[in-house]
Amino acid sequence: MLCGPHPAAHMASSGVAKSAMRQTGRLAVAAVGRPGHRGILTRTQAAAAVAAPSQGSGAAFSQAPDVLTITRPDDWHLHVRDGDMMAAVLPHTAATFGRAIIMPNLQPPVTEVEQAIQYKQRIRDVLTAAAADARGNSELRQGAAAALEAFQPLMTLYLTDKTSTSQVKQALSAGVAAYKLYPAGATTNSDSGVTDVSLVTDTLKAMADEGMPLCVHGEVTDPAVDIFDREREFIDRVLDPLLQRIPDLRVIMEHITTADAVDYVRSRPNKTAASITPQHILLSRNELFKGGLRPHVWCLPVLKRERHRQAVAEAATSGDACFFLGTDSAPHARTAKESSCGCAGIYSAPAALPLYAEAFEAAGALHHLEGFASHNGPDFYRMPRNTGTVTLRRKQWKVPETQGEGALQLVPMYAGTTLQWQVDERYQ
Repeated sequence: MLCGPHPAAHMASSGVAKSAMRQTGRLAVAAVGRPGHRGILTRTQAAAAVAAPSQGSGAAFSQAPDVLTITRPDDWHLHVRDGDMMAAVLPHTAATFGRAIIMPNLQPPVTEVEQAIQYKQRIRDVLTAAAADARGNSELRQGAAAALEAFQPLMTLYLTDKTSTSQVKQALSAGVAAYKLYPAGATTNSDSGVTDVSLVTDTLKAMADEGMPLCVHGEVTDPAVDIFDREREFIDRVLDPLLQRIPDLRVIMEHITTADAVDYVRSRPNKTAASITPQHILLSRNELFKGGLRPHVWCLPVLKRERHRQAVAEAATSGDACFFLGTDSAPHARTAKESSCGCAGIYSAPAALPLYAEAFEAAGALHHLEGFASHNGPDFYRMPRNTGTVTLRRKQWKVPETQGEGALQLVPMYAGTTLQWQVDERYQ
């Protein structure tokens, strides 16, 4: 795989290719017009300029589709928490996505293989209960039950200063998908993270030798560095020097937010990739202060200025194979967000795929959505693509203002907003 346009992108402008794609079922489209479409998202006019028109608006579709069926997507960056919170949030992802990379920053963090095995079993227990509940309720939820049962959690381990080379081999044998590097103190529950990458050089070399990916939260934690510059500084101070020393290490820069990260990922074809969230495609830092301080768009890495949002959106919708879907859906109770020191994280799971669809449509790039959501991630992780499909329909629906009650009440991304795309297999 190279960090260039996905192979399907080169075929997209060909009518023969479009016909072949429909016949194989990899991209099934019912294009019956576009009545009543009122634009992308009323809460951000910037989304209308998600990417430049030169991306090839209309290249794959002679007219905008109203039904879009794609290979079942994966979420390559997901927080599901634990206990009651996990039971409240996990079904919203599992009903739509085939797999997800599960973040290990619990309290205590998931640093050992046995912890990952136990966490995976708790996830499976939640999914089994949710599927049973779905089968006993509405027709909509019954349709999601099979997806809940089939969902595959891909476990990761939390890298620490003490992670050994023998632990890497043990993790590979146990089927762990990746290690996660959190710079100590960079984000939620990261205090046990790596304090200096030089302390884990041998461990990272072992990962490179074994072909095991490293997921990276790419921000420095130096208090002297402006919070809006921490991703760029991480690339310059930490990541690039590291990869000069260990060039074969396969790295996923997670939730990238800047033009600097886009350029860096593209400079290392086949060895570096990036996951991209819906918020970093759709929102700039202005959204944090619109009408007051808005805690439910506070996340880390923090939203950046508009030019960076545009660069990230262009990367996501470009068809380049080194960029793929990773929501970083990070649920926190409403009371923890709306406080004097609110938690960082955006809970996007209930509306994730529709949000991406609307962003890609605004860029004239719906023909690249399947590659971004369903192909590029497994290709980089060297996993098979999913064989099932998921269907999006052009049908207005309103994201709930809240989900749950009491200590489990959550405010999802774009709460109260009417979206134009809806997933058939969603969970309610």
